[in-house]
Amino acid sequence: MHKKLWKTVATTSIAASLLLAGCSSSTNNEASVKGKKTDPNEKIKLTFWDENAGPQRTPIWEELIKRFEEKNPNIDVEYVGLPKDSAKAKYDASIAAEDTPDVGSVQTSWLPEFALRDALLPLDPYFNKWEDKDKINKGAIDFNKEIVADHKLYGIPYTQNLDILWVRPDWFKEKGTKVPETWDDFFTAVKNQTDKANKRYGYTIRGGAGGSFQLQRLMFAYSGEEDYIKNGKSTINSKKNIEFLKKYFGLYKKYTPQSDITNGYKEMIAGFDTGAVAMVQHNIGSYGEHKEALQSDQFQAIPLPKTADGKYVAEGGNTIGISVFKGTKHAEASWKFAAFLNSKDSQSYWNQQVGQIPTNSDVLSEQWIKDSPHIQTAFKVYDDPNTILYKPPFYLPEYRSILDTIVDPGTQAVLSGKMTVEEFLDEWSKAIEDAQKKYDEHFKK
Repeated sequence: MHKKLWKTVATTSIAASLLLAGCSSSTNNEASVKGKKTDPNEKIKLTFWDENAGPQRTPIWEELIKRFEEKNPNIDVEYVGLPKDSAKAKYDASIAAEDTPDVGSVQTSWLPEFALRDALLPLDPYFNKWEDKDKINKGAIDFNKEIVADHKLYGIPYTQNLDILWVRPDWFKEKGTKVPETWDDFFTAVKNQTDKANKRYGYTIRGGAGGSFQLQRLMFAYSGEEDYIKNGKSTINSKKNIEFLKKYFGLYKKYTPQSDITNGYKEMIAGFDTGAVAMVQHNIGSYGEHKEALQSDQFQAIPLPKTADGKYVAEGGNTIGISVFKGTKHAEASWKFAAFLNSKDSQSYWNQQVGQIPTNSDVLSEQWIKDSPHIQTAFKVYDDPNTILYKPPFYLPEYRSILDTIVDPGTQAVLSGKMTVEEFLDEWSKAIEDAQKKYDEHFKK
């Protein structure tokens, strides 16, 4: 079932794989498993950090923690919710201060940096003995090991995602607008669905924090590029990406809200859920918010439009996992909690509430998977034999900081007219190429 989905997170560039093979981090040497064995009678307190806290997801984690504590009465888990847009900075500060949580929800793209900073506990000894290890998406496990310099396992992915478009099918029906399948359809629909007299816009652009990930997923979906870097050169400033961004950013203020320039995730989703915009690009994980705000016939997940030659493009490695931090004093108990969160029942509960794809194979046969149109949309993309899986350079320690410090503010600079699309993409490309050069110099020694 869904063979391509099960391979999507096992993709990384051939060059990166060759570079990583046989290398080890200079700061993350072979580490023995720390922490003492769990005494069933000893009272233990763990701290768990959620990297995407909010009214929709926080109660889900709290319920899972409650279930875990009922099964393990000697272990108390303190939940700490971090807002999505500031979570990475919070983790960075905790690592610098050597005051990390015991367990955390960690995005896949953070693993290489956190591993190089010697912040995470290798989970291989635990995972290899875990009775459920073969149920977790092997592609996801392999990918998480490939992208870190020492090839160890630092995160067990509990969910997989896919960027899509959420549309208002009722509005499209009212105006007789075609639901987008191609990029021409998309730009036409944005314009047709805009009705400023009734304070409706055809689309909303995420110009605030965190918009960089969504932007590059759109760019690759349009261009069809499979390689992020070719022979040391970034494909970010390709002609097709320039062409796309001129069209895309050209929508701003004419067919999108003026507030888009600073809107983050919450504002963008709120614009869709409150009836201000007809389409929003996000991922299947915002299903929970849409379900609470709208009727079932008022929101629909559709794939990102196909390339000019008719192919879907998706990002490899689009997962989030559970990591144990090296500073924990209770490694055994921390692993027990990590394993619990990746069990069939826990993954089923979390992913069903949020609307994402579980990585535990036992969950894929459950009825809610079959009855979820947005999940089936994701399978449609992943199962298409012509789908292109582009490969972000997660292995570059500077990758995430480039998106946060160059791409996010650069987007705002273009939208405000202070920078051209060409200047923006050239700066982004140069930063990636410089990071690749540093990486090559370090790991080719």
